[in-house]
Amino acid sequence: MGVPERLAARMSIAEQHEYLRATFSRRTMIRGGAVTLGAVAGGAFVPGAAARAAVPTRPAGSAAAAVDGSLVAPFGRHLAWGNDPRTEVAVSWQVPVAVKKPFIRIGAHPWDLSRRIEAEVRTLYTPAGVGASGDHTQYYLHAALTRLRPGRTYYYGVGHQGFDPAQPHLAGTLGTFTTAPAHKAPFTFTAFGDEGVGYHGLANNALILGQNPAFHLHAGDIAYGDPSGAGKTTDTGFDARTWDQFLHQTESVAKQVPWMPAYGNHDMEAWYSPNGYGGEEARWNLPDNGPDRKNLPGVYSFVYGNTAVISLDANDISFEIPANLGISGGTQTKWLEGQLKKFRAAKDVDFIVVFFHHCAYCTSTAHASEGGVRQEWVPLFEKYTVDLVINGHNHQYERTDVIKAGEVAKKLPIGGTAYPETDGVVYVTAGAAGRSLYAFSAPDSYEGHEHETDSVASFVNTKEGKVDETVAWSRVRYLDYSFLRVDVTPAPKGRQTTLKVSGIAETGDRIDHFTVSRTAK
Repeated sequence: MGVPERLAARMSIAEQHEYLRATFSRRTMIRGGAVTLGAVAGGAFVPGAAARAAVPTRPAGSAAAAVDGSLVAPFGRHLAWGNDPRTEVAVSWQVPVAVKKPFIRIGAHPWDLSRRIEAEVRTLYTPAGVGASGDHTQYYLHAALTRLRPGRTYYYGVGHQGFDPAQPHLAGTLGTFTTAPAHKAPFTFTAFGDEGVGYHGLANNALILGQNPAFHLHAGDIAYGDPSGAGKTTDTGFDARTWDQFLHQTESVAKQVPWMPAYGNHDMEAWYSPNGYGGEEARWNLPDNGPDRKNLPGVYSFVYGNTAVISLDANDISFEIPANLGISGGTQTKWLEGQLKKFRAAKDVDFIVVFFHHCAYCTSTAHASEGGVRQEWVPLFEKYTVDLVINGHNHQYERTDVIKAGEVAKKLPIGGTAYPETDGVVYVTAGAAGRSLYAFSAPDSYEGHEHETDSVASFVNTKEGKVDETVAWSRVRYLDYSFLRVDVTPAPKGRQTTLKVSGIAETGDRIDHFTVSRTAK
């Protein structure tokens, strides 16, 4: 069913896509029960013309028959906000084999799950020979819940024919979630990047659950199914089954805390679609209010309480890893400015938090700083006085002073307070969620072990390559596993409302804390 080998060798993925669209009919590309389409071409995947998401499916006729549903248990539950966290939640999960009539039950009490909603199935097929993967089909299920009540806790269970979570003996499989409140109220959220699968990710997840966050931000490089991370079909070591392990690992948190990812370079899995996000489209059900759903499905925004959160895709502007450089044609940056302008003018929004993968400011010896971010987005962050920028990519914890125009506008010691309305922007690299750690060129400096260094050797990735720089803005450096906790406290109009930001080590120790304060609207 693929592109002939003699043609595939000289065709781009996009050209193979067009070839298949012209060659094969819709009937040959549909797999029964799947809501997304695709075909296999020369070891790489291309999307079907009518697909909602660029997700491949197993060739027709090779699917295994559904087994007895009573023998199949769902796993990997993960939540996400819809466009409005007060009224919309998406519930997603996996099953290990094909099942019939999947659904979700939801109610206000665990003994009252009478409301039953049909689930959407997204089937993702990876043939043997793609990286290290065996012949593997993954079944992702999604239910988008709308018209919920603000500030309400709901109980839910996921099932299918033969497995009904409303049955008493399956009560232990139920989950809960709580929608955002209708009015401003204190809340906590957590964040990190670069988790992968392993002990340290498990340890951080256990600590995160104990923070009782309203939601969690994952700043890219999620599971590392593609450990090479160049975003090309020539990447080595890819294994789709890593995602099964990852969703098992995160389920303890993500089944009750909306898990909101941005996409990093290791999340571009080029076998599934020209933009590399076909696999991600199968796995996640994220807000659809971004500027370019076709090319950048991981770009979106939401408002929780008095805080607006914006997820960006830095692969679009990365000079260091250019697989998707320029894929949005500038629409993402235009959309970002529109969002910043809207949120800064909104009467109910005090804080704006932006998160994405590649670092604006970091002194890691691995990736350091991304010049594309500094060129395209940093001027907008400063123009609209963004309150906090959270990145991953570099596997360590680093926090800057307050920065404006590339320079230290104000030193921000541990325990200090930043006033973005007048001072500038604070950037945090929180990329030590679980993958192997990188290194700094300067000594660690963190709470209780401060080693002040006002001159740190580093570099920035530019269009011309790496450019060395010596910086004064590196305030906190911690080379071990950690995550970020942010406590948001609203205030009456005219008073000071705060974000209290803490770096938390895998040991539970606090390694950094500072406050961002501005006048409440």
